[in-house]
Amino acid sequence: MRKWTHIGIVGAGTMGGGIAQVAAEAGCQVTLVDASQEALAKHESILQATMNKLVAKGRRSQEQVDNALSNITRTSELNALSGTDVVIEAIVESMEAKQKLFQALEQVVSENCVLATNTSSLSVTGVASSCGHPERVIGLHFFNPAPLMGLVEVIPALQTDSALGPHAMDTMTSWGKSPALVQDSPGFIVNRVARPFYSEAIRILEEGLASVEDIDASMRALGFRMGPFELMDLIGHDVNYAVTSTVHAAFFGDPRYRPSHTQRQLVAANWLGRKKGRGFYAYNSEGKHNTTGQVLDGVGQRILTMLMNEAADAVFWQVASPEAIDTAMQRGVNYPKGLLAWLDERGAQDVVAELDALHMRYGEERYRCSPLLRDMVRAGTRFF
Repeated sequence: MRKWTHIGIVGAGTMGGGIAQVAAEAGCQVTLVDASQEALAKHESILQATMNKLVAKGRRSQEQVDNALSNITRTSELNALSGTDVVIEAIVESMEAKQKLFQALEQVVSENCVLATNTSSLSVTGVASSCGHPERVIGLHFFNPAPLMGLVEVIPALQTDSALGPHAMDTMTSWGKSPALVQDSPGFIVNRVARPFYSEAIRILEEGLASVEDIDASMRALGFRMGPFELMDLIGHDVNYAVTSTVHAAFFGDPRYRPSHTQRQLVAANWLGRKKGRGFYAYNSEGKHNTTGQVLDGVGQRILTMLMNEAADAVFWQVASPEAIDTAMQRGVNYPKGLLAWLDERGAQDVVAELDALHMRYGEERYRCSPLLRDMVRAGTRFF
């Protein structure tokens, strides 16, 4: 399989532009395509300003910046991708749009060119199904902002050539990333395992057990950089609710992933978070909000227990290895520890006991314990 030296990227928005920077700084020739000349000009301006700041802070030399900038060619013509080794799409999160793009790309690129989707929640197998050569399709899910976030989820489709996954892993490592190999399953690693960080926090709020401020303070006390409500406000409730809904639907309505009425109401009110000045918090003109909250140990532990159970269940269903899952959660969403290593420290028996207590109280499937955790307690084993 040939080395990826000429990278095509479709979509010059925040994500596509960030991936272009990563590839260019790795020494690749990059052809960035967008139908909008305005988007291309905006990317050029933003990237130049970003690079100037890196030079001013001593994080890049002027030579490094000049080389990276010269590696990028911008165009609105899809035909410019004819000589690329791989094309990474970073367009709208729509199955129809991605399939249509890949069909068009197959008329332009060579037979050996890899087609990669940056989807965060759609089936890579579904994207590949529209192609004449689905064996060359793979998922490369970068995290925003791509130049700063270390994780790339590498997701082979059901049809993907068996050599392509390892090749993509090696390439992402050479780009300075921490790749995690993931089965093509709903939410991949991060958007699956992280669901309880948001959903269980909202559940606790809806029960009246703790306030928004107290829940956020409790999670920060465990080492998380942001509490769940702060993070949902930052992500945007339209985006967060849509991902939750997608994962829930993909799991055939499994109650563990059920979206929240509370968050749906925020979306209906257009209280989408920081970008609208109102979400769970009200924001002032500087984007600040009240962060005063009381640390409640039981609250943080309950959310953490649900996260650990979700991570263990991802191993049970062979979504990814324990190492890949812990890498993903630390490098993709900045968790203070890998959830499975953290579970080892706490002890599987303690996690199982709390899950059983929650399940007994509520009688809901959302609190069912992963069979793997029960097996580990019986056998006295650990993840690491």
